[in-house]
Amino acid sequence: MVQASFRLVYNVLVYAQGGLRVNSNVEGAMLKAIWNRVVLAESDQCVIVEGNQYFPPNTIKLQYFKPTSTHTTCPWKGEASYYDIEVAGQVNKDAAWYYPSPKEAARHIAGHVAFWKGVKVE
Repeated sequence: MVQASFRLVYNVLVYAQGGLRVNSNVEGAMLKAIWNRVVLAESDQCVIVEGNQYFPPNTIKLQYFKPTSTHTTCPWKGEASYYDIEVAGQVNKDAAWYYPSPKEAARHIAGHVAFWKGVKVE
């Protein structure tokens, strides 16, 4: 029989419309957002909303992010703003988004950044 012990060191808050769930993680779990073999963000303090990992704003490597004029609206989170990601001369259009001033139900992700369009979060 194999025995393992884990020490709980932080929680990930999981927000979904109409509810809140806390997922426990174990020591050493660190998430990275990667595109074109470059780490764009890295954190053990991500917030999960509707299956998306939102990275805290201070964990984003800003040199790869260029604000765009794209905006979308979520009925319960509010208006999202987007970034293009540029790595080694290649651009991934609108590949990251965030809510600069979310509605009350999503206030916990204000400024946090999520990814799509081929950006891997692992």
